[in-house]
Amino acid sequence: MLSFDDFKISNLLRNAISDLGYKKPRPIQSKSFPVILSGKDMVGIAQTGTGKTFAYMLPILQMLPFSKEKHPRVLVLVPTRELVVQVVAEVEKFGKYSSIKVLGIYGGTNMNRQKEALTEGADIIVATPGRLYDLILTRALKLKTIKKLVIDEVDVMLDLGFRFQLTNIMDLLPKRRQNIMFSATMTSNVDKLINEYFIGPVKVTVALSGTPLDNISQTCYSVPNFYTKVNLLVDILRNNELYNKVLVFVSNKKSADRLFNALDEFYGSETCIIHSNKTQNYRLRSIKQFDEGKNRILVTTDVMARGLDLDKISHVINFDTPQYPENYMHRIGRTGRAEEKGASLLFFTENEKQYKEGIEDLMNIKIPEIVLPDHIEIATRLTPAETPKIIELNNPTKRNSSEEGSDFHVKKDKNKRTNQGGSYKRIIEKKYKKAKTKGDKNYNKRNKRK
Repeated sequence: MLSFDDFKISNLLRNAISDLGYKKPRPIQSKSFPVILSGKDMVGIAQTGTGKTFAYMLPILQMLPFSKEKHPRVLVLVPTRELVVQVVAEVEKFGKYSSIKVLGIYGGTNMNRQKEALTEGADIIVATPGRLYDLILTRALKLKTIKKLVIDEVDVMLDLGFRFQLTNIMDLLPKRRQNIMFSATMTSNVDKLINEYFIGPVKVTVALSGTPLDNISQTCYSVPNFYTKVNLLVDILRNNELYNKVLVFVSNKKSADRLFNALDEFYGSETCIIHSNKTQNYRLRSIKQFDEGKNRILVTTDVMARGLDLDKISHVINFDTPQYPENYMHRIGRTGRAEEKGASLLFFTENEKQYKEGIEDLMNIKIPEIVLPDHIEIATRLTPAETPKIIELNNPTKRNSSEEGSDFHVKKDKNKRTNQGGSYKRIIEKKYKKAKTKGDKNYNKRNKRK
């Protein structure tokens, strides 16, 4: 088994690693280090929670000498604002004893402040594609000095619709550069990006998406509807010693707000929420409070499923079953990190059963099912999405479709009006016989006297 002592790194980096308490490199770090150090293009395929940030930053920091250059030499692109903040913090920890300067750029904050920060110079830029592209268009950021490009969680970026910005940024970068990409899944879009921009990339594969982590226990419940799920979740969370740090995933923002309001009645200040409609400060504050243990329960959408490194999450609860099986893998990867034990619970309705089966097919295992306890109340209250649509037959107050279609093409009186040139032509010209012009204000007066 390799140790960090076997890596050819400077004493400054070695001291920073020692301070962080890292003893042995993880598989993705051991495999990536020599490839990135060689200067070759690299594609890393590894699921979330495998230590990808350290895998690319360690060799990059080793190769980044001191420079008085103000323009950045390394560009790291990530999909979310929270991930920008996290990567910047990690780089600052790794470069603790060096003079490396790192700057985070993301949307939701004042662009002028970021422009001012860029004028002070930075060695490494960590950014989301959208805001970075905006700064490039305003010429606040120049990319001519970039030597290394890292694209982390590229599959998420493409899912979020950043392909346009991503390809334009890559077209603007210097041709001679090292490309490093990390992704949890290999899709056709990711393959296309690699074929277009990478030169003979070395592929490093560790813990493919769909490979269940052995240190995460998985169970599931069959539940009839949303509010019965709420009743089950409220009951489960009563055991605050076992469920001491819980991440609850829902499918969309409305469901997140609905669930947060329901949990607030029982757990109040123990609960916090994150989704894309929340302000950046609110999101960062929620993450900080959850990470520090001030909040025990965090309700979120899939914006939190990738990249973020939160310590010692005891349980991930999939309140809604994700439609795409890969998202389930990313969600449960939030627990059981750094080889610690973790647990995952999945709630699924009859409509979501097909999604659960897709997850099981991907992992090639059957998730053990727990029977819904007898004391859990089956809710009769339904969400708008669950409420069946009422079709009214033979309603005398409604016109038949045949009636609506019989005369809809006939114009109403108000629509038969024609354009007569406005009041100027219809009234003024008729009154004065000649159009009144600004060039001769007294013309009409003189003409009238005659």
